[in-house]
Amino acid sequence: SANTMNAVYRAAMAATDYNKPPAGDSQYAACIKASNENYTGGNDKSLIKGQTMAQAYCTCVWNETPEDFKGSLARFAETPKGKSTKALCEKHSGWES
Repeated sequence: SANTMNAVYRAAMAATDYNKPPAGDSQYAACIKASNENYTGGNDKSLIKGQTMAQAYCTCVWNETPEDFKGSLARFAETPKGKSTKALCEKHSGWES
């Protein structure tokens, strides 16, 4: 359907906007770990070529939080303040519940 194509197109466009977290980034690594522990399907293919659901989701959350954010990305996404980030990143990765 046109809606599905539109969503895929938007996700593909969003992917080009996100910087890959630096190798060894502890917030990103912790987000992947927490996502895989708390949700199912994290190792499935995402809408983003070459990334699992957890990788695409955490890359999105990592990019969507303020530069000086020091806390847990996964925990932030579960807070009222992080709710819109969580929804955006679930859509970005295709990992919508």
